Amino acid sequence: MISSKSIVHLTRTLLRDTRARRTLMFYIALAAVLMVFIGSVLLVAPLRAHPLLFIGYWAVCAWFTVAAMLLAVFDLLVVRSAGRAARRALERDTHPPDDDSHAG
Repeated sequence: MISSKSIVHLTRTLLRDTRARRTLMFYIALAAVLMVFIGSVLLVAPLRAHPLLFIGYWAVCAWFTVAAMLLAVFDLLVVRSAGRAARRALERDTHPPDDDSHAG
């Protein structure tokens, strides 16, 4: 059985690693799109016949969609934060602070 400690470690790894986070976003969004297609085209009759199955199926699809959107917003915030940090570092490197102690 998977422990909560290993789940937390896996989550931290996925959130900190940009490539892994974006790969996860891609596959979650792909799963949501495939679920929409399959649910709208192939599973129309079975889903309409069973209301609880219908609600469960579309709830999972909505969960995938929301998860992909939240990961995208998180990625956007991380990219903006890294850009701000890089801009500050560049400004610090190109414009050293004025040292008034040498002024006469």
